[in-house]
Amino acid sequence: MNTVYLNGRYMAAEEARISPFDRGFLFGDSVYEVIPYFQGRGFRLQEHIARLEHSLRAVRIPNGRDWVAILDQLVELNGGGNLSVYLQVTRGDSGSRSHAYDAGLEPTIFACCTPVRDFASLPVAEVKGLAAIVTADLRWHRCDIKSTCLLPNILVLQQARDQQADEALLLRDGVVTEGTSSNIFVVRQGVIYTPKRSSEILGGITRELVLELADENGIQYQETDIDYEALTTGDEVWISSSTRGVLPVTSIDGQAVGNGEKGPLWARMFELLTRYQRKLMTGSK
Repeated sequence: MNTVYLNGRYMAAEEARISPFDRGFLFGDSVYEVIPYFQGRGFRLQEHIARLEHSLRAVRIPNGRDWVAILDQLVELNGGGNLSVYLQVTRGDSGSRSHAYDAGLEPTIFACCTPVRDFASLPVAEVKGLAAIVTADLRWHRCDIKSTCLLPNILVLQQARDQQADEALLLRDGVVTEGTSSNIFVVRQGVIYTPKRSSEILGGITRELVLELADENGIQYQETDIDYEALTTGDEVWISSSTRGVLPVTSIDGQAVGNGEKGPLWARMFELLTRYQRKLMTGSK
């Protein structure tokens, strides 16, 4: 059974209902998280919860739930294994359509699961290089808040797909920010470069893990502004996300990145990341 969580209850997905006056439905007045569970265990779960709580504080939606208990039970009810858990918290149902809201609204909390492939199970040789395009970043300036207002992301990802590409990389005022659902890394002469943390990008959980692993393994990195030329002339380009790990980008705007093949530093980071994931999930080395 596909079990979901809604406002304190676990139920079959087809039984879940929300009010048409819920502010998440009317205004996108809500935040969310996507958390991978591998072998039934949350991957970097506390880091995801911390980011959720940052988003809730930023938009002034009340917090205070035991998120770990809610999600762990939902995963168990859906059979455990490898699942992507989607958690959305809206400001709640105001009973009418009005931009203004009362501070006492009870948030609507919804969570569901989707099967996901364990990226650590994929041999490095089988990872596909991605094609990407670069397009304007037309989103608001609080991208550090994981808001459900994702229409700009949806439109540019569809633009990429229309051009037979896998991802759209976003450019704001001449500076690369991130992908539609990923963070960006550029490698030049053995050094990893990634955009600086700011309100213009979402602080990716896997992004932070990549930098931790680089630091632990003597790989140099810099958080810095990256312009279009630096992006397209790098030796390697990667993207990262919680459910996909770290993936190589082998072409941008129809032009090869480096030699057009998956790069050696990406392969090393992929191995470091998968080893970390296996050890964390199973205790193996």
